[in-house]
Amino acid sequence: MPRTTLFSPQLLDTHCIIDARTPLEFADDHLPGAINVPILTNAERVEIGTLYKQQGPQTARIRGLELTCHRFPSIVATIAEAAAGRPILVYCWRGGLRSESIALLLEMSGLPVAKLQGGYKAFRQIITGFFASVSLPVQLVVLHGMTGSGKTEFLNQLPASDWTVIDLEGLARHRGSAFGSLGLGEQPPQKRFETLLWDAFRRAPLDRPIVVEGESKRIGRLTLPGNLHEVMAESTKIWCEVSVATRVKRLAAEYARQAYQQPMADALERIKKKLGGDHYTDLQQRLEAWDVEGLARGLIEQYYDKLYYRVRKWEPQATISLEDYAAAAVTLKEACEG
Repeated sequence: MPRTTLFSPQLLDTHCIIDARTPLEFADDHLPGAINVPILTNAERVEIGTLYKQQGPQTARIRGLELTCHRFPSIVATIAEAAAGRPILVYCWRGGLRSESIALLLEMSGLPVAKLQGGYKAFRQIITGFFASVSLPVQLVVLHGMTGSGKTEFLNQLPASDWTVIDLEGLARHRGSAFGSLGLGEQPPQKRFETLLWDAFRRAPLDRPIVVEGESKRIGRLTLPGNLHEVMAESTKIWCEVSVATRVKRLAAEYARQAYQQPMADALERIKKKLGGDHYTDLQQRLEAWDVEGLARGLIEQYYDKLYYRVRKWEPQATISLEDYAAAAVTLKEACEG
């Protein structure tokens, strides 16, 4: 019988991780770096589950063999090619028959393989446990500032030798504002977001601070997991100052794509009540005329600055100017080291 192993993060770096679940399960979430080699299709899993409930496990297993046995050679070949000599770790939902079947096939083929004890469910417990009580071994630095300040762009050009940057908005595929989803595609499922975030923290070196952008509890339709938002509130907070003129230029540059015009109109419609009739009409007309800078300025003055940080109930440890990113990087390092 193939050996079983408990999950440890080191396995993600040493093994070829094989997810034996259906494509739908895989899309919802999976172990970092995992490759989906489903033993059953989405429809077949439903059929087998129904048989199991109605006629019992033996009938379900026989039907499972009928559906899958012709795939065994290609399953082994696909995994062997992906592994490229590395040891293999295979898992399914709870470490049951699906991962057991593939592990047996691989073992009989002479490939080094282990089955993840408890399957994805056990891994998921690791994720929820981490975020239930976030404890980081390095300094966490949180950048705050008004919409359009360029915080994300600044973060992503910080030198990796000095900082570990975790782009929360990039992982969530949302900028956390009314127009936050433009050009970023569909947001991942909540579980997938949490796994990506956990993996980013896992891979952070121990010799440099982690820096993130300040966010509300929600980023689009996703939620910062566990007590992470509270931990961020207690971490080193940096306020980023930028002139309105610079913010207008940065917002306009970000959104000046003709393909965004209709989604921007839809977003304006969603915040119509918060804007008020006159402001909404003004912004709508600017959008129709494709006056992107005028629209950006109007949003800053009539919406963003009235909505965000209206009452800041905390004081930052330092304030930096993001007018010049290179100079800001130096100032940020001095502030955090001081």
